[in-house]
Amino acid sequence: MSTPFPFTAVVGQDDLRLALLLNAVSPAVGGVLVRGEKGTAKSTAVRALSALLPEVDVVSGCRFSCDPDSPDPACPDGPHTPGASGSRPARMVELPVGASEDRLVGALDIERALSEGVKAFEPGLLADAHRGILYVDEVNLLHDHLVDLLLDAAAMGASYVEREGVSVRHASRFLLVGTMNPEEGELRPQLLDRFGLTVEVAASREPDQRVEVVRRRLAYDDDPAGFAARWAGEEAAVRQRVVAARALLPSVRLGDGALRQIAATCAAFEVDGMRADIVMARTATALAAWAGRSDVLAEDVRQAALLALPHRRRRNPFDAPGLDEDKLDETLEEFGGQDPGDGDDDPDGPGPGGGPGGQPEPDDAPGGDGDTAARPEAGEGGEPRPSGAGEQSPVRAAEPFRAKVLSVPGLGEGAAGRRSRARTEHGRTTGARRPRGALTKLHLAATVRAAAPHQRARGRSGPGLVVRRDDLRQATREGREGNLVLFVVDASGSMAARQRMGAVKGAVLSLLLDAYQRRDKVGLVTFRGSAADVALPPTSSVDAAAARLESLPTGGRTPLAAGLLRAHEVLRVERLRDPARRALLVVVTDGRATGGPEPVALASRAARLFAAEQVASVVVDCESGPVRLGLAGRLAGELGGTAVTLDELRADSIAGLVKDVQRRAA
Repeated sequence: MSTPFPFTAVVGQDDLRLALLLNAVSPAVGGVLVRGEKGTAKSTAVRALSALLPEVDVVSGCRFSCDPDSPDPACPDGPHTPGASGSRPARMVELPVGASEDRLVGALDIERALSEGVKAFEPGLLADAHRGILYVDEVNLLHDHLVDLLLDAAAMGASYVEREGVSVRHASRFLLVGTMNPEEGELRPQLLDRFGLTVEVAASREPDQRVEVVRRRLAYDDDPAGFAARWAGEEAAVRQRVVAARALLPSVRLGDGALRQIAATCAAFEVDGMRADIVMARTATALAAWAGRSDVLAEDVRQAALLALPHRRRRNPFDAPGLDEDKLDETLEEFGGQDPGDGDDDPDGPGPGGGPGGQPEPDDAPGGDGDTAARPEAGEGGEPRPSGAGEQSPVRAAEPFRAKVLSVPGLGEGAAGRRSRARTEHGRTTGARRPRGALTKLHLAATVRAAAPHQRARGRSGPGLVVRRDDLRQATREGREGNLVLFVVDASGSMAARQRMGAVKGAVLSLLLDAYQRRDKVGLVTFRGSAADVALPPTSSVDAAAARLESLPTGGRTPLAAGLLRAHEVLRVERLRDPARRALLVVVTDGRATGGPEPVALASRAARLFAAEQVASVVVDCESGPVRLGLAGRLAGELGGTAVTLDELRADSIAGLVKDVQRRAA
């Protein structure tokens, strides 16, 4: 077994280490989510935590780590006789992102079922993690069906397995620790809320600290055991402090004044539900115990808020998690209680002069230059006036909104994601079939059913099942895939009116947010003047696409055909790089085509290229005003897709759109 990097040797990352230690003191805090860029010691610190946890008393021989003082009456290995107990180090169980459902919750012991003919349960990772740490690296990339199982276990403190003739329930209470890089996508809100605390980490920009990081890492790589021995004293001291804090925790007093501060803080930051209040109370109590105090002070409440609320507060899409500390200090001062256990000391922080925590409203002041730029484009093929032909300054996007998924019809086989239906290796089992080639995922129940009628003819005499190659059945599984969402945005003069372009950018940002949450790749093609540009080649960084969209200038003619042809080329190249990833084309335009010979006919021919290749497409119709020409709807028909107005793009109107897309593709 390799020697882990010592927890006390991690340089900096004070918030990360504190959050982990608070969970070691009080597992009821509910775990910690560590967000940050790669190479910031996230995984190193988490893996080192288990060495600081006290040993666990368990029933001897129990595979489910039952506590000998209060064994689980429903334990599959029970009932347990009193006195048969021992101790072992606390476990840290790692859940791989690509784990199967069987590996997580457990399954029928296939070897015993086939060789002995008996039903026996083989425990999974949730059983191994009971009374320990369950660590998920890159938790934001975890498959949805595994997230559902984690949510169930975290909510009930138990794992239920009902499958393949097996019905098992066992206790599963664990400290959930996850690490993630936000650039690769966010977590589902349900799982995000299950983490008690969250910490943002980043590499230090201080040269001396970076030098020390490199020095310690090189020393550890040269001699792991010797390096760990040099830090053994510090490790032992922290371990003893954790044990002392655990012993002190039950006697820590959380006064009414501190409770009022907690409730007021959660209300001020408009967090959903009551879990935040409970987590803050537990965290503040753990902070007091860690400091060796029996009373919770205002400073404990403040620190608890900084750890427990950033990922729970309501925020706008693409906003980074965080708290307005001036607003936090004002709230704590306003609701500071008179209870002697609440710490009436003035917290170290700015006074009431701090700015408000609300977000400014977007600037949607009308711009006359945008209106004049729109008028020359009213007629197809007409020459624009000089005042509208020039480049206009970028317009700020309107407030994004929540949009439901636009899925690609059919059943794909692309990279794991959250958008469209797909055949996957790790999704839910939907059926069984005869294997084509090598068997990769055995469907046990179907295999047993296929072999059972032939046992007498095959001369079976013992309890084992006689299975032949023809009996084997491959499990078919279905999950979700990520797609390539390619945005083709009209940035011509006809789109340049400030309020209109702001609404268009807000709609695209809303769809980008949806793509961000569903682990899609995105690309951005813009067209204006006389050509089209690839503003952003297909990438997994949706934040980059949002930044390019914000700085997008407008003005000039409407080369619709050039935009479609450039998008077609982008999809062709991407299909060669990643043939399994299906594409969704989103064209944002009013449908006008101007400039050059026969612009309308050329755009029509370009659109039919996508229809011939059956590329799923949606046209977002940006035409406004009392008189509508219906050009975007005509373009959608030529693409083989559907058209939707900006108003219909919102979440409450998009369900019908998805059905329409699927109906046209059928």
